Amino acid sequence: MCLSIPGKLLEVTQTLDETFRLGRVSFDGVVKEVNLTLVPEAKTGDYVMVHVGAAIAIVNEEEARKTFDILRQLGELDDLHAGET
Repeated sequence: MCLSIPGKLLEVTQTLDETFRLGRVSFDGVVKEVNLTLVPEAKTGDYVMVHVGAAIAIVNEEEARKTFDILRQLGELDDLHAGET
């Protein structure tokens, strides 16, 4: 099953032009580099839904936390720790 996982955008790390950006996103302490191209309006502190290394939507903090907790309970976050950066 393909899932998107909510995380908090810690910082924008690279901007090649006005649309192509990369950022560091925290998933409950696990930090990954994420492509922000599909959410050009995302800013530091926003919560984003990430699928296959790309942020696909901005969500509010409460929804992000609820979703993350449900995914944790279902055991769907086990692969998140693989290859931690």
